[in-house]
Amino acid sequence: MDTRFNYYGNSVAAKFVRHLSAAGKVVSESALPAATQELVKIRASQINGCGFCTDMHTKDAMHAGETPVRLNLIATWREATVFTEAERAALELTEQGTRIADAAGGVTDEAWANAVKHYDEDQLAALVSLIALINTWNRMNVVIRQPAGDYQPGQWG
Repeated sequence: MDTRFNYYGNSVAAKFVRHLSAAGKVVSESALPAATQELVKIRASQINGCGFCTDMHTKDAMHAGETPVRLNLIATWREATVFTEAERAALELTEQGTRIADAAGGVTDEAWANAVKHYDEDQLAALVSLIALINTWNRMNVVIRQPAGDYQPGQWG
């Protein structure tokens, strides 16, 4: 599969990507645990069918020490015993925040209340921002059919 569009080769798209990357740096430097950040990115990418982002974030997570068992169970986190209650809250918020169109009310009060139990205000801000950001990256990559499989950990800095 070939990509439809090289957004790094277009001045408007490249500028947009630089801003997205800067937003990502704000989140990555936050107090939201790095492992949770990768779980969120992987789960949203799986839901959105973004092979490129699933490939990237799975490899980055493994490179950072995440276990194959946990990576293999992200899509079925509800039935898995390997995630903390805080991670489960983040994954639930990710799923509901990614599938907004599937629920008339968007994110439920229960999912939000559960996240509030586990994360402080700054971490919640980072979590919500990350969910929005990874969904943006997913949509861009799906629209242009960015191929998956060749990513190397750390390749984007």
